[in-house]
Amino acid sequence: MYPPSDAGQTPLTRKIIIQHAVSLADAEGLDALSMRKLASRCGVEAMSLYNHVDNKDDVLNGMVESIIQKVHVPRADADWRQEMRTRALSAHALFLQHPWASMLIVSRVNAGPNMFKWVDATIGCLRAAGFSWAAADAAWNALDSFIHGFTLQRLNFPFKEGEYAQAAAAWLPSIPQDTLPHLHGMAREVAEERHSGIPDFTFGLDILLDGLERVLIENQGFPLTGPTPS
Repeated sequence: MYPPSDAGQTPLTRKIIIQHAVSLADAEGLDALSMRKLASRCGVEAMSLYNHVDNKDDVLNGMVESIIQKVHVPRADADWRQEMRTRALSAHALFLQHPWASMLIVSRVNAGPNMFKWVDATIGCLRAAGFSWAAADAAWNALDSFIHGFTLQRLNFPFKEGEYAQAAAAWLPSIPQDTLPHLHGMAREVAEERHSGIPDFTFGLDILLDGLERVLIENQGFPLTGPTPS
């Protein structure tokens, strides 16, 4: 049971409910979020929530919207590559801060105004750079797949950063050097702390941006295959 909030002094609003929902999911995970538990956190009875939100799905919509409004919105009048890079870095950092957000976003239809604004600005920035409609769509989806995929992998990796070397050392006896020389060599690098083993988000992001830039330069903004839009 959460202690009552100051709802008795401050009228309950949709914004306050969403803020408490985000806080609850941050603390206990999305599976812990229920209308009863959310009402307790807000210091009200569950039925009071329905004066401001339709149902749990409406709460989830609001949570996505509250997160997306904090992500960098690309500008069409700025360097597209830097804008996409800043967009990706801000999204990745925010999704790590709210571990439930990435899976919630990729597993449902998100049609709120903040999400629409973010997507529209992303497409607009790519279009202004010279990408065709099809290429802008492909670029946007490739970038978001990388952001969410890397984020989810990082959040669910079985070892914490400080445990990499110890884990690699423990696995070394199970990786024969004669039959698995490259895997053994990599594990030894990590075990002996010559390599951290920590995945680098910016490494993959910059490779992806390099590829998109090459598509833009070599193919006048169009995909490598398929018809050229008129």
